[in-house]
Amino acid sequence: MLFMIELCDTHCHIHFPDYGLDKEGVYEAAIKNDVNRMICVGCSLEDSELGIEFAQSHANAWATIGLHPHEAQRYIGNDAALKKFESLAKKPKVVAIGECGLDYYYNHSPRQAQHQLLLFQLSLAQTYDLPLVFHIREAFDDFWKIFDQFIGLRGVVHSFSAHTTQLDQILSRDLFVSLNGIMTFTNDEQQIAAAKAVPLKKLLVETDAPFLTPVPYRGKIGEPKYVRVTAEFLSNIRGEDMAIFAQTTTANAKQLFNIV
Repeated sequence: MLFMIELCDTHCHIHFPDYGLDKEGVYEAAIKNDVNRMICVGCSLEDSELGIEFAQSHANAWATIGLHPHEAQRYIGNDAALKKFESLAKKPKVVAIGECGLDYYYNHSPRQAQHQLLLFQLSLAQTYDLPLVFHIREAFDDFWKIFDQFIGLRGVVHSFSAHTTQLDQILSRDLFVSLNGIMTFTNDEQQIAAAKAVPLKKLLVETDAPFLTPVPYRGKIGEPKYVRVTAEFLSNIRGEDMAIFAQTTTANAKQLFNIV
């Protein structure tokens, strides 16, 4: 039996043109499952524009603007695109910069280009006083070297699946940590240990829809409504009351993204 709670999916991509499901139906299903807030996260200039468009036409959705590290080679040196991207920071319902960061797992763009694009977006966040949504994969050492050049940045490391060493690095910089469906199917006990160790006051939940759909819905296209499944799983393994878990993680999201 469902009980009345409020959850926030702090990272989804339901605005993708090729999302694969009816966006309106997905949006309504999320709200029916107590997911009352959704953050549509941008990965490119065009994608960020679509996220803003979706957020502006849906009361319970907000948008971030981001240039994913996979896209770095496409944007470095493209001043016109970067200028247009910067103009999006002032659009209504834009609540963060990202997802941005470093990805050394795939290396779809050269590392130097990734570094430059990350610096650009960190500077934007500082200029427009916006939080950041970080994508960091097998690149924490280099990421901190760049991040630590700035003072006063705030944000969240999304889709966290590293270990307590990396968690300690994140928390020492007062960043939030966002967990998703990975935790419901990982076989890495150190990942689970780190998930349990995140202080509730620094924890967010997400789906990364359409990706990383949690058990028992693996194989289906991810939806924001599934953030409830992940939240129930996490509150259970962490030994926390689901109502308190939902209330706190939602309050964290409202604080970080300055949403109501």
